[in-house]
Amino acid sequence: MLGFLINPVAGMGGKVGLKGTDNLYEEAKRRGAIEVSPWKARKFLENLNIDEKFLVPSGKMGEDVIRDFKFKYEVIYNTPKITNAEDTKNVIKIFMQRKVDLIVFVGGDGTARDIAITVNSKIPVLGIPSGVKMYSAVFSISPEIGAKVVEEFFNGKTMLVDSEVMDIDEKAYRNNKLQIKLFSYMRVPHFRDFVQSSKSEYYGEDEGEKEDIGEFFRDNIEKNTLYIIGAGTTTKKIGEYLNIDKTLLGVDAYYNGKIIGRDLNEKEILKLIGKYRNVKIVVTPIGSQGFIFGRGNQQISENVLKNVGKEGIIIVATPTKLRDLKKLRIDLDNCNFLKGYHKVLCGYGRYKLMKIE
Repeated sequence: MLGFLINPVAGMGGKVGLKGTDNLYEEAKRRGAIEVSPWKARKFLENLNIDEKFLVPSGKMGEDVIRDFKFKYEVIYNTPKITNAEDTKNVIKIFMQRKVDLIVFVGGDGTARDIAITVNSKIPVLGIPSGVKMYSAVFSISPEIGAKVVEEFFNGKTMLVDSEVMDIDEKAYRNNKLQIKLFSYMRVPHFRDFVQSSKSEYYGEDEGEKEDIGEFFRDNIEKNTLYIIGAGTTTKKIGEYLNIDKTLLGVDAYYNGKIIGRDLNEKEILKLIGKYRNVKIVVTPIGSQGFIFGRGNQQISENVLKNVGKEGIIIVATPTKLRDLKKLRIDLDNCNFLKGYHKVLCGYGRYKLMKIE
């Protein structure tokens, strides 16, 4: 049996600039956010080919989605109108009582932490990515690839690995402070490189490498060009060399020596790029994972990227970070035009060609 649950609010805060949705569901709705987890769950299920019985909560935590597919399922929990962490924990307790073979959840790091608090360490868990932040090492690369991992699990071809669940302080995160620490471990089925690593931060010699990137960027900045600058310590260093107060975890806009927009959401970015002829997007990959879009910077959406185009994207990363990455990744639909090879600025005038998948 497979225990399946959806956190319906996970990921809602991304495009509207909330950097998470924990305890901010109403604010996310006020800003025009839509639920993304049901859509991610459908992408997972429509690619899944197994003959296992599902145990699911009612309503938007599971049944509303799975009933549109041909899987055998049983409803084991009555989902309230507004869900919270206790609902997730209660569902996990029932999964354990029923002795499911695998738990699959659709959500982000907050959901992973709620499950880690409750789950028996012997029951394997796999996350289908749908949050604003997915720094833990329990998530498949994408919903489609997650389906393949589950298939191989029930075929007996996966290896179970004790994988990190990371604790991110969301309040600090919204105030531009990235505080990540190891929270717990969960047993996760691994198949090839279909499950991501946990996010890594780099220190020491890497700081000098960031300075080289920042110096080169400053010396080659283009006038009359709008720069949409994404989150990260490398882009923060670029801000220092441009003499601007770049937010560490937000998306900012820079034009001719000044910040003209701070901590922008998707609508604000689209409005800005409609006003300027020349636009470039500057991003850095998530350490050890390689995601450049769709994780941690959902404000830079499919619509934003289509308006700017591949030629307007500048990727920056230190050699230390790139040594851990075989490829770069995108967690967005309808962005195949970004795939292929792209040069990455990794020093003063130094580039490395990397494949984007």
